[in-house]
Amino acid sequence: MRRALLVVLCVVLTACSAASDPGGPSAEDAATPVKVTPASPRYNPAIGALFLDGSHFCTASVVHSGPGDLLLTAAHCLHDGEGGEYATGISFAPGYHDGVAPYGYWEVSDPQVPDGWADSSDPDLDVGFATAHQAGNPKTLESVTGANTLLAGGGFAHTITLTGYPDEREAPIVCQGTSSQADTYQMRVDCPGFTTGTSGGPWVVDPDPATELGTVVGVIGGYLYGGDDPDTSYSSYFDTDVATLYRKMDARG
Repeated sequence: MRRALLVVLCVVLTACSAASDPGGPSAEDAATPVKVTPASPRYNPAIGALFLDGSHFCTASVVHSGPGDLLLTAAHCLHDGEGGEYATGISFAPGYHDGVAPYGYWEVSDPQVPDGWADSSDPDLDVGFATAHQAGNPKTLESVTGANTLLAGGGFAHTITLTGYPDEREAPIVCQGTSSQADTYQMRVDCPGFTTGTSGGPWVVDPDPATELGTVVGVIGGYLYGGDDPDTSYSSYFDTDVATLYRKMDARG
């Protein structure tokens, strides 16, 4: 449970049935080799660090929404899970690097996680949303940083760009790799060095070379809060539960 720090558009609706299998990856899946190409650190404004009590502890990204204020991260970054509560006092620093928040800090509010996470810490539903606003700034977060779109039900095999903020670093790490199916509602990718703090980091496909914005198909989380090996990361599969929760948040505007 290396990433469990809290006790912490377009949606393509071809999703599978609601997640229900809490099991871990099979030995056969774990043995499948995955080609990984390390990438140089970049400071994508649509991806940033989540802060609590002055320290960053998770990663989040901006996803397109009508209100233009929507964040995507792992559910365990926002809610303790079974028997727990939502965290408060979180802020988001888009494009954070080297101790600098180039777009300032944005107050995180209205966190939402699937019922299956809140009720039973279902690892197949370790996905959460929240909103972010900046006091005194009339602009929306998305208008400042840009946003990725979100894809549910898009399958398991993708060439992805994975980004996350390790606790011990003041800049993100970035890796390009190939995702695969780890279990019924779990994805995996082999990328080195994704330690504690990278939870919630987006799995982006087809990024635009100019803006680095693309389509999010996963976030670090799921099996063992994202995995117990820093060189292999997991994500809950984006299914109908995730699509429904996204539409709920998008409908606010």
